[in-house]
Amino acid sequence: MIGFNMILAAVLPAVILVYYIYRRDTIKEPTNQLLKGFGLGVLSGLLAGLLEGLLGVIGLVEYEPQSFLSAVNTAFVGAALPEELAKLAMLFLLVHNNRWFDEWMDGVVYAVSIGMGFAAIENITYIFGYADQWQSIALMRSITSVPAHFAFAVLMGFFFSLVRIGGRHTQRDRLLVLGAPILAHGTYDALLFAAGTVPEWMSLVFTILFIVLLVKLVRICRSYIRRLRAFDSIPKPISNP
Repeated sequence: MIGFNMILAAVLPAVILVYYIYRRDTIKEPTNQLLKGFGLGVLSGLLAGLLEGLLGVIGLVEYEPQSFLSAVNTAFVGAALPEELAKLAMLFLLVHNNRWFDEWMDGVVYAVSIGMGFAAIENITYIFGYADQWQSIALMRSITSVPAHFAFAVLMGFFFSLVRIGGRHTQRDRLLVLGAPILAHGTYDALLFAAGTVPEWMSLVFTILFIVLLVKLVRICRSYIRRLRAFDSIPKPISNP
């Protein structure tokens, strides 16, 4: 029973956010497509884990950083880059020849389904990895890590839609499909990782900045979702990149 509760605590926050973005979509995507995206998100977590392990083996990242610069490198190169790259690869797989991908919001809906699959499997590894304190870990991650992965997915999905649906995208939009979530994700992790490598007063500053970042990401995501919902009032043809 405890094992079931641990899995439920790991997965439920991610499922709730998938349902939230599903409800925000004007023309609902098929449930099987969301389940497929969630499954691909789990797969992206496994792929990212392999990439992160490889980066550690070849010495490009230090997974227990002892300095500020090492923490920043680990955050961006060892976490944000492989994780967001794995999610983007799964997003391409999900929308390839997908006849349902035909509205502005779809990029966000599918990216979020993948991002939440990733968050769910990551939650499971953390909760079972710290089984003696799983309840506090589950609670903390449900209000920080899961919403953060949701935000990274919205950023990716927003620019992905601009490129695939918009038809009037710029080179900047193409770069931001991966660049925006990496920047947000890397900054998020850098603030966490670096907090243990600096004096106590600076760690407090990083904690405050971490909270500010989360609030800012929530506002950006709400703005992007509103924009895409507004765009969907005028049908747009799919434009291949």
